[in-house]
Amino acid sequence: MEFLWATITVRNMEESLEFYQEIVGLSLNRRVQSNETTELAFLGDGQTQIELIHHSGRQAPETGKGISLGFAVEDLELMMEKIKEKGLTMYDGPFAPNPHVRFFYVLDPNGLKIQFVEQR
Repeated sequence: MEFLWATITVRNMEESLEFYQEIVGLSLNRRVQSNETTELAFLGDGQTQIELIHHSGRQAPETGKGISLGFAVEDLELMMEKIKEKGLTMYDGPFAPNPHVRFFYVLDPNGLKIQFVEQR
């Protein structure tokens, strides 16, 4: 069995696409209008992807409080600078639970915790 994607129901497709492309650095693989009220976008550079789904005319459900998505970064300091430059604030951290891992969290436009992790 292999993990294919995580689906995030978004409030605003354009804001969410901008965040995942500009901040996280994911490539847009495909974007389709599924029907009159549903739009899908798949992002990711590897086998595992993120699916964004937007239902127009319907309020997006509240994003899970205990869920976060983790992304590896080469340099945590550079990522923190990028977050500041883009006008975002860190939600929590940075943390260093051991000498080999450092990370912090930001919130995506839908309130989902996004974790940026540097592994040494």
